[in-house]
Amino acid sequence: MGFHDPRAGRPHRVVTLALDGVYPFELGIPNRVFPLVPGAYEVLTCAATDERTVATDADFTITVGHGPEALESADTVVIPPYDLRRISPELPDEVRAALARIRPGARLVSICTGAFTLAAAGLLDGRPATTHWALADAFRRMFPAVDLDPDVLFIDDGTVLTSAGAASGVDACLHVVRSDHGSAVANRVARHCVVPPWRDGGQAQYIEQPMPEEGTAGTAATRAWALEHLDRPLALRELADHARMSQRTFARRFQEETGTSPGRWLIQQRVHRARHLLESTDLPVDRIAAEVGFATGTSLRQHLQAAIGVSPRAYRRTFRSLGAGV
Repeated sequence: MGFHDPRAGRPHRVVTLALDGVYPFELGIPNRVFPLVPGAYEVLTCAATDERTVATDADFTITVGHGPEALESADTVVIPPYDLRRISPELPDEVRAALARIRPGARLVSICTGAFTLAAAGLLDGRPATTHWALADAFRRMFPAVDLDPDVLFIDDGTVLTSAGAASGVDACLHVVRSDHGSAVANRVARHCVVPPWRDGGQAQYIEQPMPEEGTAGTAATRAWALEHLDRPLALRELADHARMSQRTFARRFQEETGTSPGRWLIQQRVHRARHLLESTDLPVDRIAAEVGFATGTSLRQHLQAAIGVSPRAYRRTFRSLGAGV
Protein backbone atom coordinates (compact mmCIF):
# COMPACT_ATOMS: atom_id res chain seq x y z
CA MET A 1 0.00 0.00 0.00
CA GLY A 2 1.24 3.50 -0.82
CA PHE A 3 4.22 2.11 -2.72
CA HIS A 4 5.12 5.26 -4.57
CA ASP A 5 6.20 8.52 -3.07
CA PRO A 6 6.18 10.68 -6.23
CA ARG A 7 9.58 12.02 -7.16
CA ALA A 8 9.93 15.74 -7.54
CA GLY A 9 10.03 16.80 -11.16
CA ARG A 10 8.41 13.84 -12.90
CA PRO A 11 5.53 11.38 -12.55
CA HIS A 12 5.87 7.75 -11.58
CA ARG A 13 7.39 5.94 -14.57
CA VAL A 14 5.79 2.65 -15.66
CA VAL A 15 7.81 0.70 -18.22
CA THR A 16 6.17 -2.25 -20.01
CA LEU A 17 8.64 -4.85 -21.25
CA ALA A 18 7.41 -6.38 -24.51
CA LEU A 19 8.98 -9.80 -25.05
CA ASP A 20 8.78 -11.80 -28.28
CA GLY A 21 5.44 -13.55 -28.60
CA VAL A 22 3.70 -10.90 -26.49
CA TYR A 23 -0.10 -10.88 -26.35
CA PRO A 24 -1.26 -7.54 -27.79
CA PHE A 25 -4.29 -7.20 -25.50
CA GLU A 26 -2.32 -7.43 -22.27
CA LEU A 27 0.53 -5.35 -23.70
CA GLY A 28 -1.88 -2.44 -24.01
CA ILE A 29 -3.34 -2.60 -20.49
CA PRO A 30 -0.80 -0.31 -18.75
CA ASN A 31 -1.20 2.32 -21.47
CA ARG A 32 -4.97 2.13 -21.05
CA VAL A 33 -5.15 2.26 -17.24
CA PHE A 34 -2.36 4.46 -15.87
CA PRO A 35 -2.79 7.57 -18.08
CA LEU A 36 -6.33 7.88 -16.70
CA VAL A 37 -4.79 9.33 -13.52
CA PRO A 38 -3.77 12.76 -14.90
CA GLY A 39 -0.18 13.70 -14.22
CA ALA A 40 0.51 10.75 -11.93
CA TYR A 41 2.09 8.25 -14.32
CA GLU A 42 4.27 8.18 -17.41
CA VAL A 43 3.99 4.94 -19.41
CA LEU A 44 6.75 3.73 -21.74
CA THR A 45 7.00 0.49 -23.72
CA CYS A 46 10.37 -1.10 -24.36
CA ALA A 47 11.92 -4.16 -25.99
CA ALA A 48 14.61 -6.42 -24.57
CA THR A 49 17.01 -5.45 -27.35
CA ASP A 50 18.01 -2.26 -29.16
CA GLU A 51 16.22 -3.44 -32.32
CA ARG A 52 12.85 -2.54 -30.73
CA THR A 53 10.98 -4.86 -33.10
CA VAL A 54 8.88 -7.42 -31.24
CA ALA A 55 6.95 -10.40 -32.60
CA THR A 56 3.47 -10.84 -31.15
CA ASP A 57 1.38 -13.99 -30.87
CA ALA A 58 -0.88 -12.49 -33.56
CA ASP A 59 -0.20 -12.10 -37.28
CA PHE A 60 1.79 -8.87 -36.91
CA THR A 61 4.94 -7.50 -35.36
CA ILE A 62 5.29 -4.21 -33.51
CA THR A 63 7.98 -1.60 -33.10
CA VAL A 64 8.11 -0.12 -29.61
CA GLY A 65 9.40 3.29 -28.66
CA HIS A 66 12.30 2.32 -26.41
CA GLY A 67 15.09 -0.16 -25.97
CA PRO A 68 16.05 -1.91 -22.71
CA GLU A 69 17.70 1.25 -21.34
CA ALA A 70 14.21 2.49 -20.40
CA LEU A 71 14.15 -0.10 -17.62
CA GLU A 72 16.91 1.74 -15.77
CA SER A 73 14.60 4.64 -14.90
CA ALA A 74 11.46 2.57 -14.22
CA ASP A 75 9.59 2.93 -10.94
CA THR A 76 7.28 0.07 -11.97
CA VAL A 77 8.02 -2.61 -14.58
CA VAL A 78 5.13 -4.54 -16.14
CA ILE A 79 5.79 -7.84 -17.93
CA PRO A 80 2.80 -8.89 -20.08
CA PRO A 81 2.25 -12.52 -21.11
CA TYR A 82 3.66 -14.16 -24.19
CA ASP A 83 3.24 -17.24 -26.39
CA LEU A 84 3.13 -20.46 -24.33
CA ARG A 85 5.65 -22.07 -26.68
CA ARG A 86 8.28 -19.64 -25.38
CA ILE A 87 7.86 -20.67 -21.72
CA SER A 88 11.10 -22.05 -20.29
CA PRO A 89 12.86 -22.34 -16.92
CA GLU A 90 15.80 -20.52 -18.53
CA LEU A 91 15.82 -16.94 -19.77
CA PRO A 92 17.27 -15.90 -23.13
CA ASP A 93 20.49 -13.97 -22.61
CA GLU A 94 19.00 -10.72 -23.91
CA VAL A 95 16.02 -10.94 -21.53
CA ARG A 96 18.26 -11.65 -18.55
CA ALA A 97 20.45 -8.69 -19.50
CA ALA A 98 17.39 -6.46 -19.83
CA LEU A 99 16.06 -7.44 -16.42
CA ALA A 100 19.46 -6.71 -14.89
CA ARG A 101 18.94 -3.06 -15.82
CA ILE A 102 16.01 -2.69 -13.40
CA ARG A 103 17.05 -0.68 -10.38
CA PRO A 104 16.72 -2.23 -6.90
CA GLY A 105 13.42 -1.34 -5.26
CA ALA A 106 11.43 -0.93 -8.47
CA ARG A 107 7.99 -2.51 -8.36
CA LEU A 108 7.55 -5.56 -10.61
CA VAL A 109 4.18 -6.54 -12.06
CA SER A 110 3.59 -9.67 -14.14
CA ILE A 111 0.47 -10.68 -16.06
CA CYS A 112 -0.21 -14.37 -16.73
CA THR A 113 2.92 -15.99 -18.25
CA GLY A 114 4.93 -12.92 -17.31
CA ALA A 115 5.34 -14.70 -13.94
CA PHE A 116 7.47 -17.33 -15.70
CA THR A 117 9.94 -14.58 -16.62
CA LEU A 118 10.16 -13.30 -13.06
CA ALA A 119 10.52 -16.85 -11.73
CA ALA A 120 13.22 -17.79 -14.26
CA ALA A 121 15.16 -14.73 -13.13
CA GLY A 122 14.96 -15.93 -9.52
CA LEU A 123 12.85 -12.97 -8.49
CA LEU A 124 9.98 -15.06 -7.09
CA ASP A 125 11.97 -17.58 -5.04
CA GLY A 126 10.43 -17.88 -1.59
CA ARG A 127 7.61 -15.49 -2.50
CA PRO A 128 3.89 -16.06 -2.95
CA ALA A 129 2.90 -15.69 -6.60
CA THR A 130 0.20 -16.59 -9.10
CA THR A 131 -0.26 -17.19 -12.81
CA HIS A 132 -3.02 -18.55 -15.05
CA TRP A 133 -4.71 -21.54 -13.41
CA ALA A 134 -4.18 -23.73 -16.51
CA LEU A 135 -0.40 -23.28 -16.20
CA ALA A 136 -0.10 -24.05 -12.49
CA ASP A 137 1.27 -27.59 -12.88
CA ALA A 138 3.90 -26.52 -15.41
CA PHE A 139 4.90 -23.59 -13.22
CA ARG A 140 5.33 -25.77 -10.13
CA ARG A 141 7.48 -28.24 -12.05
CA MET A 142 9.76 -25.50 -13.33
CA PHE A 143 9.92 -23.36 -10.19
CA PRO A 144 9.39 -25.39 -7.01
CA ALA A 145 10.96 -22.62 -4.90
CA VAL A 146 7.99 -20.32 -5.59
CA ASP A 147 4.93 -20.43 -3.32
CA LEU A 148 2.35 -20.62 -6.12
CA ASP A 149 -1.33 -19.91 -5.45
CA PRO A 150 -3.33 -20.43 -8.66
CA ASP A 151 -6.68 -19.69 -6.98
CA VAL A 152 -6.38 -15.89 -6.82
CA LEU A 153 -6.64 -13.12 -9.42
CA PHE A 154 -3.47 -11.40 -8.23
CA ILE A 155 -1.01 -11.37 -5.34
CA ASP A 156 0.63 -8.22 -4.00
CA ASP A 157 3.84 -9.14 -2.18
CA GLY A 158 5.20 -5.67 -1.61
CA THR A 159 7.49 -4.80 -4.51
CA VAL A 160 6.35 -7.80 -6.59
CA LEU A 161 2.80 -8.21 -7.90
CA THR A 162 1.81 -11.25 -9.98
CA SER A 163 -1.56 -11.75 -11.67
CA ALA A 164 -3.50 -14.39 -13.54
CA GLY A 165 -4.60 -14.35 -17.18
CA ALA A 166 -5.82 -11.57 -19.47
CA ALA A 167 -8.39 -9.43 -17.62
CA SER A 168 -6.60 -9.93 -14.31
CA GLY A 169 -3.96 -7.62 -15.77
CA VAL A 170 -6.60 -4.89 -15.55
CA ASP A 171 -7.30 -5.94 -11.94
CA ALA A 172 -3.59 -5.74 -11.13
CA CYS A 173 -3.10 -2.31 -12.68
CA LEU A 174 -6.21 -0.99 -10.92
CA HIS A 175 -4.77 -2.38 -7.69
CA VAL A 176 -1.55 -0.45 -8.31
CA VAL A 177 -3.57 2.74 -8.80
CA ARG A 178 -5.59 1.97 -5.67
CA SER A 179 -2.41 1.34 -3.66
CA ASP A 180 -0.77 4.53 -4.91
CA HIS A 181 -3.74 6.92 -4.86
CA GLY A 182 -6.68 5.32 -3.03
CA SER A 183 -9.98 3.69 -3.91
CA ALA A 184 -11.75 6.84 -5.13
CA VAL A 185 -9.16 7.41 -7.86
CA ALA A 186 -9.07 3.70 -8.81
CA ASN A 187 -12.86 3.66 -9.01
CA ARG A 188 -12.84 6.60 -11.43
CA VAL A 189 -10.31 4.81 -13.61
CA ALA A 190 -12.42 1.64 -13.55
CA ARG A 191 -15.50 3.58 -14.65
CA HIS A 192 -13.56 5.04 -17.59
CA CYS A 193 -12.51 1.50 -18.58
CA VAL A 194 -16.08 0.18 -18.04
CA VAL A 195 -14.84 -2.56 -15.70
CA PRO A 196 -15.59 -3.33 -12.04
CA PRO A 197 -13.15 -1.62 -9.66
CA TRP A 198 -12.78 -4.88 -7.73
CA ARG A 199 -13.73 -8.39 -8.84
CA ASP A 200 -14.92 -10.83 -6.22
CA GLY A 201 -13.44 -14.27 -5.69
CA GLY A 202 -10.52 -15.93 -7.41
CA GLN A 203 -9.65 -17.94 -10.51
CA ALA A 204 -11.76 -20.92 -9.47
CA GLN A 205 -14.83 -19.23 -10.86
CA TYR A 206 -13.26 -19.25 -14.35
CA ILE A 207 -12.07 -22.85 -14.44
CA GLU A 208 -14.15 -24.98 -16.79
CA GLN A 209 -17.08 -26.48 -14.90
CA PRO A 210 -19.98 -28.70 -16.02
CA MET A 211 -23.05 -26.64 -16.88
CA PRO A 212 -25.53 -26.57 -13.97
CA GLU A 213 -28.72 -28.50 -14.38
CA GLU A 214 -31.56 -26.58 -15.94
CA GLY A 215 -33.54 -24.65 -13.37
CA THR A 216 -30.77 -24.39 -10.76
CA ALA A 217 -30.15 -20.94 -9.33
CA GLY A 218 -26.88 -19.21 -8.57
CA THR A 219 -25.76 -17.04 -5.68
CA ALA A 220 -25.33 -13.72 -7.52
CA ALA A 221 -28.64 -12.28 -6.32
CA THR A 222 -27.82 -13.17 -2.73
CA ARG A 223 -24.36 -11.62 -3.02
CA ALA A 224 -25.93 -8.40 -4.29
CA TRP A 225 -28.41 -8.49 -1.40
CA ALA A 226 -25.61 -9.09 1.11
CA LEU A 227 -23.70 -6.03 -0.14
CA GLU A 228 -26.75 -3.94 0.74
CA HIS A 229 -26.89 -5.39 4.26
CA LEU A 230 -23.23 -5.57 5.33
CA ASP A 231 -24.08 -3.90 8.65
CA ARG A 232 -25.94 -7.09 9.67
CA PRO A 233 -24.31 -10.33 10.96
CA LEU A 234 -25.38 -12.34 7.85
CA ALA A 235 -24.95 -15.90 9.04
CA LEU A 236 -24.69 -18.72 6.51
CA ARG A 237 -28.25 -19.82 7.34
CA GLU A 238 -29.62 -16.37 6.44
CA LEU A 239 -27.71 -16.27 3.15
CA ALA A 240 -28.85 -19.77 2.24
CA ASP A 241 -32.46 -18.93 3.11
CA HIS A 242 -32.30 -15.84 0.88
CA ALA A 243 -31.03 -18.03 -1.99
CA ARG A 244 -33.67 -20.69 -1.18
CA MET A 245 -31.03 -23.38 -0.81
CA SER A 246 -29.82 -25.65 1.94
CA GLN A 247 -26.73 -24.35 3.71
CA ARG A 248 -24.61 -27.14 2.25
CA THR A 249 -25.79 -26.50 -1.32
CA PHE A 250 -25.38 -22.74 -0.94
CA ALA A 251 -21.83 -23.03 0.42
CA ARG A 252 -20.83 -25.39 -2.41
CA ARG A 253 -22.45 -23.24 -5.11
CA PHE A 254 -20.92 -20.07 -3.64
CA GLN A 255 -17.42 -21.62 -3.69
CA GLU A 256 -17.89 -22.74 -7.30
CA GLU A 257 -19.05 -19.30 -8.45
CA THR A 258 -16.66 -17.05 -6.53
CA GLY A 259 -13.65 -19.21 -5.69
CA THR A 260 -14.00 -18.49 -1.97
CA SER A 261 -16.24 -19.28 0.99
CA PRO A 262 -19.21 -17.10 2.04
CA GLY A 263 -17.48 -16.15 5.29
CA ARG A 264 -14.23 -15.12 3.64
CA TRP A 265 -16.10 -13.23 0.93
CA LEU A 266 -18.06 -11.25 3.53
CA ILE A 267 -14.85 -10.26 5.31
CA GLN A 268 -13.34 -9.11 2.00
CA GLN A 269 -16.40 -7.00 1.23
CA ARG A 270 -16.49 -5.50 4.72
CA VAL A 271 -12.81 -4.58 4.56
CA HIS A 272 -13.32 -3.08 1.10
CA ARG A 273 -16.28 -0.98 2.32
CA ALA A 274 -14.33 0.08 5.42
CA ARG A 275 -11.41 1.25 3.27
CA HIS A 276 -13.79 3.38 1.21
CA LEU A 277 -15.30 4.96 4.34
CA LEU A 278 -11.86 5.62 5.83
CA GLU A 279 -10.88 7.45 2.65
CA SER A 280 -14.10 9.35 2.02
CA THR A 281 -15.51 10.20 5.47
CA ASP A 282 -14.47 11.45 8.91
CA LEU A 283 -16.47 8.76 10.72
CA PRO A 284 -14.80 7.31 13.84
CA VAL A 285 -13.37 3.81 13.50
CA ASP A 286 -16.00 2.31 15.81
CA ARG A 287 -18.78 3.82 13.70
CA ILE A 288 -17.21 2.51 10.47
CA ALA A 289 -16.93 -0.94 12.07
CA ALA A 290 -20.65 -0.88 12.80
CA GLU A 291 -21.48 0.37 9.29
CA VAL A 292 -19.66 -2.54 7.64
CA GLY A 293 -20.72 -5.30 10.01
CA PHE A 294 -17.69 -5.77 12.26
CA ALA A 295 -18.72 -6.12 15.89
CA THR A 296 -16.17 -3.65 17.25
CA GLY A 297 -13.48 -1.22 16.19
CA THR A 298 -10.96 -3.76 17.45
CA SER A 299 -12.36 -6.34 15.03
CA LEU A 300 -12.04 -3.87 12.14
CA ARG A 301 -8.45 -3.11 13.14
CA GLN A 302 -7.58 -6.80 13.18
CA HIS A 303 -9.15 -7.52 9.80
CA LEU A 304 -7.62 -4.45 8.14
CA GLN A 305 -4.21 -5.34 9.56
CA ALA A 306 -4.56 -8.90 8.26
CA ALA A 307 -5.71 -7.72 4.80
CA ILE A 308 -3.29 -4.88 4.05
CA GLY A 309 -0.91 -4.66 7.01
CA VAL A 310 -1.85 -1.25 8.45
CA SER A 311 -4.13 0.24 11.08
CA PRO A 312 -7.27 2.25 10.18
CA ARG A 313 -5.59 5.45 11.37
CA ALA A 314 -2.50 4.85 9.22
CA TYR A 315 -4.63 3.94 6.22
CA ARG A 316 -6.75 7.08 6.54
CA ARG A 317 -3.70 9.29 7.00
CA THR A 318 -1.97 7.82 3.92
CA PHE A 319 -4.88 8.03 1.53
CA ARG A 320 -6.22 11.35 2.70
CA SER A 321 -2.80 12.89 1.91
CA LEU A 322 -2.57 11.07 -1.44
CA GLY A 323 -6.07 12.06 -2.43
CA ALA A 324 -5.34 15.72 -1.81
CA GLY A 325 -2.64 15.67 -4.48
CA VAL A 326 -4.49 13.86 -7.27
